[in-house]
Amino acid sequence: MNIEKKLEGDTLTLKVAGRLDTNTSPQLESELSLDGVKSVVFDLANLEYVSSAGLRIFLAAQKSTMAAGGGIVIKHPNETVKGVLDITGCSDIFTIEM
Repeated sequence: MNIEKKLEGDTLTLKVAGRLDTNTSPQLESELSLDGVKSVVFDLANLEYVSSAGLRIFLAAQKSTMAAGGGIVIKHPNETVKGVLDITGCSDIFTIEM
């Protein structure tokens, strides 16, 4: 998995590529420092697959950023990732931008 990280003001953008699963989720968690961050944008244009371990990271980020008055945005999920978000009900929790 590859991660590009960019902090602008209180918004953290993470471009995630590859597979986000049990083996790679610790890498994303280590890049997800939320000190002073109000909003997180996960750009998933190049993410091939997400497992429940990845969803847990998104949910934890949503909880933390909402407590700070913000939230998360998931951008450009492919059909497979969008399907996982839909089936698990996460599409109703997160802001998703196609």
